[in-house]
Amino acid sequence: MIAAGNLGILVLILHLFFLCLKVPIYYAREEDHTSSFSSHRTVIDVKDGPESVVWVVQLSDLHFSVHHPDRAIDFNNLVPPALSMINPSLVLITGDLTDGKSKDLLVMKQNEEEWVEYKNVMEAVVQRSGLDKNIFYDLRGNHDSFGVPVIGGSFDFYSKYSINGQLGRVGNVNSVTLQTGERKYLFVGLDSTMSVGLRGPTNLFGHPTDQLLTEIDSELSQWDSQSPKPVSKISFGHFPLSFTASSKSGKTLKDIFLKHSLSAYVCGHLHTTFGKNLKRHHLSSHLFLSSQKLFQFNVHQIPSGGSKNCSFGAPTVEEFWEWEMGDWRKSRAMRILAIDRGHVSFADIDFKSGSKKTIILPTFPLDSRFMSKSASNQEYECEHMLPSSYETVRALVFSVSPIVSVVAKIYDSRYGNLDIVMEAPMKKHGDTSSRGDLYMVPWNYKAFEDPSADRFWLQLEATDIMGLTTMTELRPFSINGLHARVSWTWKEFFVMGCQWAALYYPILWLALYFLLLLLLIPRAFLFFSRKQYTYKIVLSAKSLINGIGWVLLELCRVPIAWFGFLGYLFCLVLFPWFYGQVFTDGGDRGHMTYMGWVVKSSNNKKNYDYIGSPDIMVVVLPHLIFVVLPAIFFTGALAAERAVQRDKFLSISGKKEDDYSRLNKRSLRCDSRSSRRPKFHFDGNWTRSILLVFCLAICWKHFQNCRALMKAYEMNPLLHFPVYTLGIPLLLVYIIHKTKRD
Repeated sequence: MIAAGNLGILVLILHLFFLCLKVPIYYAREEDHTSSFSSHRTVIDVKDGPESVVWVVQLSDLHFSVHHPDRAIDFNNLVPPALSMINPSLVLITGDLTDGKSKDLLVMKQNEEEWVEYKNVMEAVVQRSGLDKNIFYDLRGNHDSFGVPVIGGSFDFYSKYSINGQLGRVGNVNSVTLQTGERKYLFVGLDSTMSVGLRGPTNLFGHPTDQLLTEIDSELSQWDSQSPKPVSKISFGHFPLSFTASSKSGKTLKDIFLKHSLSAYVCGHLHTTFGKNLKRHHLSSHLFLSSQKLFQFNVHQIPSGGSKNCSFGAPTVEEFWEWEMGDWRKSRAMRILAIDRGHVSFADIDFKSGSKKTIILPTFPLDSRFMSKSASNQEYECEHMLPSSYETVRALVFSVSPIVSVVAKIYDSRYGNLDIVMEAPMKKHGDTSSRGDLYMVPWNYKAFEDPSADRFWLQLEATDIMGLTTMTELRPFSINGLHARVSWTWKEFFVMGCQWAALYYPILWLALYFLLLLLLIPRAFLFFSRKQYTYKIVLSAKSLINGIGWVLLELCRVPIAWFGFLGYLFCLVLFPWFYGQVFTDGGDRGHMTYMGWVVKSSNNKKNYDYIGSPDIMVVVLPHLIFVVLPAIFFTGALAAERAVQRDKFLSISGKKEDDYSRLNKRSLRCDSRSSRRPKFHFDGNWTRSILLVFCLAICWKHFQNCRALMKAYEMNPLLHFPVYTLGIPLLLVYIIHKTKRD
């Protein structure tokens, strides 16, 4: 009867858990909060030469902070002279204008003092640079929406203090077209931050709605049927696509960008902490397996097979580049992006060492690692390219002093060394009324055709009137338009190569099922198997899997701990994890589940169900993987260690197992003083000590997380998240007490 009862419990547990995991899937998407604002279009005539090229400046992740005044001070000192020297047609600031964090980095909400500082600094930058304020476009980042319950509300300081807000660019999509006599250059900026801005850390992803995607599609299409001139399209936003969720209907920004075959999407958000190669080449998804839609293992996506179609009217390759740039926060980074006869190139400038006297940006040939496109290779092979764009080596040179010489050097790496094969002086193109200095030198580009994308390397050297020489770093090029392979580091792959919004639920289900099976499979084994596993059998088997299985079996022999972990998993699935303040004003308290936040806003009397998904993964997954999983394992290890001591005692003392269970402290002390002491005693057990250290480490990690959440969302651990806070520590304390030596 008892065995049948245990089997019934296992079946019931499995049935209930699977049912719990199936039900909530339909509610896990954020409500599609659409905006009533229309997009903002601007057209700018770019006057003066050179007509073949335009260039813009990008800055990102300024993070002006009351706790780090050096960020604003350096920006005010370094950026205006640089902008004056570069004279860009646009200045794009792609999000995280202010920091919105406390000094200990745990409280994340809006701080008006930081926004006032941002406004004052930007006014000074505009004035000292001599540029028109209308060419500045500053986007909202996730830090700029921390704790903002409603756009246009009292805590939406972005709308009040940003340049976009001051100029009435209130839409989520803003486009500006630069036009010269030869081409049009369309730039489309997008704001995909949460429509309801939660406090951090669960405010990490971009959340484009279906309406936003429709507006972006419309803006990118505005010249398709109206302009006889060729149009180059660039989009700019804050979030990389790896940290951008899909819309309610399942559409993504990538779908829109591929449809229009953008030249590039430029963004910020990740900073240079994760690496300098945060760049990604996207190709149409139908060319790849479904698994490759979740992961991209290298910078380039290379389609398998397929011959080039050079026939007239053949479909173009759907592709675009994604270029994340470094942050101003720590790296003091600025990017200059140029479009030269349809070829898009960029140079990243590091201001950590101070201002720059001369900046060189090669515009052709392109860097084959990060700028070549598959379409360029097809055009070249099919001879559909514009020959005039290939006949010269070109570069933009910006300098505070007059330039007296610019030299182009090309090296051949065929034999393992860099052997110079071309060295030629470049001549300035244009007149004194030009917007900037474009240098050119004719060359025989066909002489550099090669099946290798990194055989030839380009370097430019400029000397000013003061004798100061500036050189570019060596960059490979492929006149054929081939890609030079670049591999990410593991950190770069982690943040750029993984589609985290699509991966959250698969990882969550995998983690929950795995934890459940760790508890249920050993329990089922105890029920169905008559074989008794001891540590001697495990040692003789010499198998890690057998050892882990034995540890989990011993956990099952401690019913309160086993049922405690099982109940804890059910609580994480069925009930809220905690209740916290999610907005800056602290007036609205919501609760978080593994599907997102449920919040009732007192301002607009609306309920928001399961917002902030998949952003909540930064809380959910680390807790399951780095707290619950090791807690289960080390709890079982303590039970196993106690079983080893029990078996040793029985084998040495000659007592039966029933005798062992009836022993008390006094009898064991007597045994320890007996003549058997030289053969067996319990002192100095290092295994248990090590396990206790690991248990303390788990508790420390858990309480650190609880402290961060407590401060982030203004919670009382005993009142607002007692199960989350105390569940794991109490189970560890219980097993430590249960397995202690009498």
